[in-house]
Amino acid sequence: MTEPTSAATGVPPSIDRILRRFATLSPDMTRQALVQYANKLAPLPERFAGLDPAQYRVHECQTPVAIFPEMVDGKMYFHADVPRESAAIRALLAMLFDALNGQPPETTIAIPPDFVRLVMGKIGLQAREAGLSAMVERLRRAARQAAQERDAASPG
Repeated sequence: MTEPTSAATGVPPSIDRILRRFATLSPDMTRQALVQYANKLAPLPERFAGLDPAQYRVHECQTPVAIFPEMVDGKMYFHADVPRESAAIRALLAMLFDALNGQPPETTIAIPPDFVRLVMGKIGLQAREAGLSAMVERLRRAARQAAQERDAASPG
């Protein structure tokens, strides 16, 4: 089942909740929320340990980040290998994975293009915006591919 989107914005509720929360936070509160999210990023599941991380690497990001997407029963699940010291990246991915995992690909595809700026722009991460936005685009690309594969396999 596709998560409904807000009629006004076209943004799924799980993503809209993040955007609304961060819109109301001061820069200091934003930093605190990001630290909390960074600590929530789950370790990479063991089943991905044997895969070549270079195939999953987000090359636009200066930090070595590998994002591993999978689709199970029509739902997307994302996992990442991110250095512990990369708090901003860990926070961004943890909040997105929390909102996206267990949702259909369309939820990921509907992430607004300015998501990174809206969430992290007020705390001076503009220099990192390209790499962070590349990670979001990597999630969207994986979801588009999963949706195409699902639709191609569907009878009808």
